[in-house]
Amino acid sequence: MSQIDFEKFSKYSRPGPRYTSYPTALEFNNDFKYDTYVDFLENSTEKLSLYVHLPFCRSACYFCGCNVVFTSKEEKLSRYIEYLKKEVDLLAKHIDTSREVIQFHFGGGTPTFYKAFELDEIVTYIKSKFPNWSSEAEISCEIDPRFFNEDQMKVFQKHGFNRISFGVQDLDDKVQKEIHRVQPLELTKNAVELARKYGINSINTDFIYGLPYQTLETFKKTLALSTQLNPDRVAVFNYAHVPWMMKTMRKFDETTLPTPDVKLQIFQYTIDFFESNGYKMVGMDHFAKPEDELFGAIEKGELHRNFQGYTTKGGANLVGIGLTSIGEGERYYAQNTKDMKVYEEALDAGRLPFERGVVLSDDDFLRKSVIMELMANFSIDMKRIDKEHNIDFKSYFADALQALEEFTDAELVTITDDKISVSTTGTLLIRNIAMPFDAYMKKYGASKKSFSKTV
Repeated sequence: MSQIDFEKFSKYSRPGPRYTSYPTALEFNNDFKYDTYVDFLENSTEKLSLYVHLPFCRSACYFCGCNVVFTSKEEKLSRYIEYLKKEVDLLAKHIDTSREVIQFHFGGGTPTFYKAFELDEIVTYIKSKFPNWSSEAEISCEIDPRFFNEDQMKVFQKHGFNRISFGVQDLDDKVQKEIHRVQPLELTKNAVELARKYGINSINTDFIYGLPYQTLETFKKTLALSTQLNPDRVAVFNYAHVPWMMKTMRKFDETTLPTPDVKLQIFQYTIDFFESNGYKMVGMDHFAKPEDELFGAIEKGELHRNFQGYTTKGGANLVGIGLTSIGEGERYYAQNTKDMKVYEEALDAGRLPFERGVVLSDDDFLRKSVIMELMANFSIDMKRIDKEHNIDFKSYFADALQALEEFTDAELVTITDDKISVSTTGTLLIRNIAMPFDAYMKKYGASKKSFSKTV
């Protein structure tokens, strides 16, 4: 990657979405009614992707933006399993259970806060209601290495888990203490080795840049140490500082957060580091070894982006199970309630815990396909969009193309008759480059409390 003027680049640091969805979660509302959601579930025919949210953690990691419930009470965890079963029963009434399951994911919270027999109970129950699992299914779990043991791994092996994502975040002692997540490298190495021992061939490690006390020098050391883990994929996320939403983030002294130009230096170094160590960049924040299936998907134009990041399992109907879970169909996003009491009351009354969402208009559907293609492949085939959506791209998106001129002038984007392509350096600003296609951005204007900063 060519050298860039980081101070100049930092002018692009402004609030903007990460585009794990379009429209973004800020557009989810109560106009999307329960009966409409049930109709979507009953009439969908696509293959299934099941996401199960296990929201419990023992204590807070201060950087975390997830919806979590802090507890040390066993009975809370076992009670939640009973309600998950109720939800699965109801879903099975509204969904054709012969549809093929091609993806299953445990997210958290800390899924491995649950004991092995409890994890077994959850997966076994879901399989009893949704029995048609593809032999090619991606079956995965997010794991905090501080809560992981061999009995749990045996359960994952029994159920055919083939991908595990370990949260690492940073390997610097000072940073770990500040973010309230002390996790020695040795502990993470042992967790990775345990997964390998049981035949997991796709291991992902998550890192975050932009945390308190991180500098380019400290992060260089973290990356150098991370090679001992030898992951197949790596995600390196830009820390989303949203203290108005997450109280734990208010514990940070904001003067200790790296500035936008330092964050850019860290991320450029990260790209160069992984590429010189045999990985290739995938989308906005992922790296993978060239033999990874993500690369086959890129070549075929089949890489997709959803709430779980980049995936080869596009075109599936994502069904969210559990507190706060988000589901996605071709024409909708649906989210469960965030309130445990409301969650339980809905299920006790024989209703799904659906609370809000958004039904996509034709314009939303079109813009979603454009933004997701840009986020996944760093390019847009305008002629293909014309054909698929029966539009004239250049006139429909005349305002967006005009807004992209500052990026074309800076040689970060190239626009030809039929293609928009983002340069390697431009990928650092992919969120900014996607934003002109977002019809909702105008209403947020200069509001600082909508999204995290893009840089």
